[in-house]
Amino acid sequence: MLNIRNLSLKLSKFQLNDINLNIQRGSYCVILGRTGSGKTLLLESIAGRYLKVTGEMIFNGQALQNTLPEARNIGFVYQHFELFMHLNVLDNIAFPLKMRGYPLKKCQVMVNDIAECLGITHLLKHTVHHLSGGEKQRIALARALVFKPQILLLDEPTSALDYVTRHDMRKVLRNIHRAYQPTIIHVTHDISEALSLATQIGVMKAGRLIHAYDLTEEIKAEGESFLFEQLK
Repeated sequence: MLNIRNLSLKLSKFQLNDINLNIQRGSYCVILGRTGSGKTLLLESIAGRYLKVTGEMIFNGQALQNTLPEARNIGFVYQHFELFMHLNVLDNIAFPLKMRGYPLKKCQVMVNDIAECLGITHLLKHTVHHLSGGEKQRIALARALVFKPQILLLDEPTSALDYVTRHDMRKVLRNIHRAYQPTIIHVTHDISEALSLATQIGVMKAGRLIHAYDLTEEIKAEGESFLFEQLK
């Protein structure tokens, strides 16, 4: 379980104010919120990007706030993928393995395994410049998953995709959750996306987590209109 207690951070015009959230191990938690509500800041705080975070983040007994970012076993996929344009697809995916000191042969095996899972084996020798948005998203996911993180953070992972590709990507995300069973925290402003993927839903507004729900049949039945009212 990931227990977040009184998590706070002030950063320019963005801030987090006393975030309290319990996320069950292996859950798919979607955080809904409008632009500027602090969703990305929450992910970056969990990942260890900021030193001035106060409060506690405990994952399976480990105090994340006292753990170096590279030791947190967290994969992160940003909204615009953040791929290395000077590297080919294989080297993009292998980058976190090389940073962790994996031997070359082990890197190749692990990259091939995740590439096969995500259907991008045929792209491994390509550069990333001319790939489609959906292909770039799969590569970013492969890079975040290749070292088998316990937590996967997704920052608006489908917002840069067209309608059809966005729906295909939801299937990919479901398959990833089923196959690798990470604890996923996925932020979005898309209510239908939240309802299609989440086992837990949180609602953020102005840096505060104002609601947190397990995705019960009652909430599913009320659907988009219920969550829309929470976001107003």
